[in-house]
Amino acid sequence: MSVLMTLRIAFKALGRNKMRTALTMLGMIIGVSAVITMVALGSGAQSSIEQQIQSAGTNLIIVTAGNWNVGGVRQGQGFATSLTEADAQALRDQVPGIQYLAAGVNTRAQLVAGNQNWATRVQGTDIDLPLIRAWPMAVGSFFTAQDVTTATKVVVLGSVARDMLFGPNADPTGQIVRLRDQPFKVLGVMASKGQSSMGDDQDDTVFVPYSTVQKKLLGQTNINNITVSAASAGQTAAVAGQIGAVLRVRHRIVPPDPDDFMVRTIEEMASVRREATQTMTALLAGIAGVSLLVGGIGIMNIMLVSVTERTREIGVRMAIGARGRDVLMQFLVEAVVLSLFGGLIGIGLGFAFSGGLTLWLRWPTAVSPNAVALAFGFAAATGVFFGFYPARKAASLDPIEALRYE
Repeated sequence: MSVLMTLRIAFKALGRNKMRTALTMLGMIIGVSAVITMVALGSGAQSSIEQQIQSAGTNLIIVTAGNWNVGGVRQGQGFATSLTEADAQALRDQVPGIQYLAAGVNTRAQLVAGNQNWATRVQGTDIDLPLIRAWPMAVGSFFTAQDVTTATKVVVLGSVARDMLFGPNADPTGQIVRLRDQPFKVLGVMASKGQSSMGDDQDDTVFVPYSTVQKKLLGQTNINNITVSAASAGQTAAVAGQIGAVLRVRHRIVPPDPDDFMVRTIEEMASVRREATQTMTALLAGIAGVSLLVGGIGIMNIMLVSVTERTREIGVRMAIGARGRDVLMQFLVEAVVLSLFGGLIGIGLGFAFSGGLTLWLRWPTAVSPNAVALAFGFAAATGVFFGFYPARKAASLDPIEALRYE
């Protein structure tokens, strides 16, 4: 029997009970659409993390002051006072893989402009920060090396701080704002950057020369962190290791004494979130895969019912010359047709559900071609696997007994 004839008979047989056929396909439709939607959610989350990593900076390495232990009381990361401007300069001079470097001193303060005020994060930093973070200016310019050397009272606003003080899209360049009752001249506004990989709003901040924060705002000589950009992505891990080695020598740390600083790459900081997302995606896809299994069992159940209902038909076909393999192929094709059509509809619904989540709930989704291929292939395999037993049962019927069946 030709393949075309087999398909025609399969469609005719399935069309006799349209409602039963539709309900049989429903399990496969739900399973395939659920798998695609769940994987799309996971892929979208991973893509979002990758974008956040890229927006955080190029080949980023962050050195922070370590724990401060006073009388057995551990104050936590960033409280140690052992990280200094001299350390930053030593890294710049002694680690050849560093492309850009910026010392940092952070605090929070109330920013006042006219009759408006806004509490925000103050990042004391150096002139390399925009290059490290690939962060352009929206208006105005960043401060200069001369401003850092002389601890000039100048400030560059993040877009949120600008909006809160001067209004959306305003150009406050040249205006005077007050930080802790001290006047600072606004040099410009950074372009909007959005949330960081850790969920912080990167635009709700202002940038000041780190020397100004040290001398004019906090009255301290130590720094809180050093932000570094490696010359290439392949050098990031090696540069991070060299930074740790140089700082251990400078701080006279010998084994087994713990480091009084921490060196982290942005990949390390994001890896936990990425791994958690991958685990959750696999879990959700596994749960959705149960629907495919249930759909396959439903197909096998209906095909067994179909064999029973069509026993006499099978007997007639075998009596006029149909071979056992023809009957087996006929029922196997019907099962596969059920699975594939259910899979195709499920793929369409999976795309629709993924788009709906993005449109209505603002959840990032990304439909992976691999997920579509896997779901469709699994649907076809399910049809073959669960359709084989009913098809084999039909093919093994005795023609005489089948003809006598009522």
